[in-house]
Amino acid sequence: MRFMVIVKASKDSEAGVMPDKKLLTAMGSYNEALVKAGVMQAGDGLHPSSKGVRVRFSGDQRTVIEGPFANTTELVSGFWLWKVASKQEAIDWLRRAPFDGGIEVELRQVFEMEDFGAELTPELRAQEKRLAEGIKSQSAGG
Repeated sequence: MRFMVIVKASKDSEAGVMPDKKLLTAMGSYNEALVKAGVMQAGDGLHPSSKGVRVRFSGDQRTVIEGPFANTTELVSGFWLWKVASKQEAIDWLRRAPFDGGIEVELRQVFEMEDFGAELTPELRAQEKRLAEGIKSQSAGG
């Protein structure tokens, strides 16, 4: 099963304050352990919301809203995508993360094709498989 690990933003991350060498070193070691264990599939930090936009959909209308966005605790500053055997394994890995006080991290299971049941027709399954293969080949190419 896969889990998205969502690191919530803080006042510092929204202000563009970069982590210090100590945290970068600890996070590098942590990420290395995740990769060696076959858990980490992806992961990155995000620029502050001041550099982002939101697109609001209302019928046929699309409205682009420039950042920054209010309510820091609802914003995301980074993520991982993990593949683990259970939710408990994901929790166990997350407890080892080298974060300091004040950081909140959310753990959410990612839907897999079998979760969609009969609504995901054989044609849609074939399309999903083609898309996954295309993504994999793009990643391998660079």
